[in-house]
Amino acid sequence: MRFTLIDRITDLVPGERIMATKCLSLAEEYLQDHFPKFPVMPGVLMLEAMTQTSAWLIRASEDFAHSVVILHEARNVKYADFVEPGEVLTVTADWVKQEGSLTSLKVKGTVAGNMAVSAKLVLKRYNVGGDELTPTDRFAISKLKEVFNLLYPEGGRA
Repeated sequence: MRFTLIDRITDLVPGERIMATKCLSLAEEYLQDHFPKFPVMPGVLMLEAMTQTSAWLIRASEDFAHSVVILHEARNVKYADFVEPGEVLTVTADWVKQEGSLTSLKVKGTVAGNMAVSAKLVLKRYNVGGDELTPTDRFAISKLKEVFNLLYPEGGRA
C-alpha cells in the first residue's frame, strides 16, 4: 500500500469486526488540490481507508496467512458527507461471509457519528507463491505485521 489511510485500530474482534480511525490533517498533501478553497478527503481515498481497514480484519483473523489482500469488488458505495481537515473518519467493517479466497464485508465511515460513506466490499487474499509461502511472501508479511503493531499497539504483537 502506498498510503496508510488509517491512523489507529481502536477495536478488533477477529472474524467479526474492526474499527479504525483516520484524523484528517490539513498537512495531507492531496488536500492542496482537492479542493484549493474547500479541502475535503477525496471519495476514492475514503474507499481506500475502508479497504485498508477491512484488509487488517482479514489479516488479523487469519494470523497473517496471506501476503496480499486486495479489493476485488466494491458495491453500493454511497457517499453521504464530506470529511474535512480536523475531522476524524471512523471506519467500521463487519465480516459478512467468506467463500474461498474472497471475503465479503459491510463497511461504513462516519464523522462525529454521522454517515460519510458506506459500501459492501469483497476482498481477495492470496500469496505471491500460491499455496506455498515464498521468501517474498514472508518478507511482505513481516512488514505488514510491523505496521499492524503500530496501528494496534494495545492488541498485542502480531
